[in-house]
Amino acid sequence: MIQNPSSSTAPAELDRPAMAISTSGTPSPGLPAAGTATLTRPLSRRGLERLDLMLLCMEALDHNGGEAMLWMCEKLGYGERFPNRVELWKRRCHNPLRRACRRGDLALEDSDALIHILCHLAERLYPLLRSLLCSTDPAELIDLRWTLFRRRLSELLRERMNPRRSGVQALLDDKAGQTPVRQLIQALTLAAGEGGYQRLRASLLDAVA
Repeated sequence: MIQNPSSSTAPAELDRPAMAISTSGTPSPGLPAAGTATLTRPLSRRGLERLDLMLLCMEALDHNGGEAMLWMCEKLGYGERFPNRVELWKRRCHNPLRRACRRGDLALEDSDALIHILCHLAERLYPLLRSLLCSTDPAELIDLRWTLFRRRLSELLRERMNPRRSGVQALLDDKAGQTPVRQLIQALTLAAGEGGYQRLRASLLDAVA
């Protein structure tokens, strides 16, 4: 997990419910319960792309991101829908930037579940997201945080995405990739907390195909 270099206190580990999950395993009051809302239409290819890239950012922030997603699936009641990494991977592969991209629309129930999961992950890792956008810390510290994050994100992009796609090339570019990656982090901060699900859902539905 990317840690704040100025602090020796590590973020909450997977075996300790953190931020988005209460000690009873139920969603926190600031986030909607799973299944309380549904999408009204399928996400566009651009919406699916952004959704998967934001999940990838969560993995870049937390080196246990794959396990965290499965853990969150179970906590939110999606264990039967996503019982393992393979099933989760199949849904995420509707992202057209993937090396192995699945054609067709992602089922509304699957899209809605992934949005819920992402919102709860964003709430859980909110301190790390905010640390990347902090403007009051020393510039050297902020640069170090971004360097660590971009390095891990680039590794995941090269591993899972199609390097021939212009969108992937732009994200990997040290200069051209700064703006879109920062926009993903900003979107994740808005996905956390009260109203986060509605904000993220609206932004993904409005994404240009």
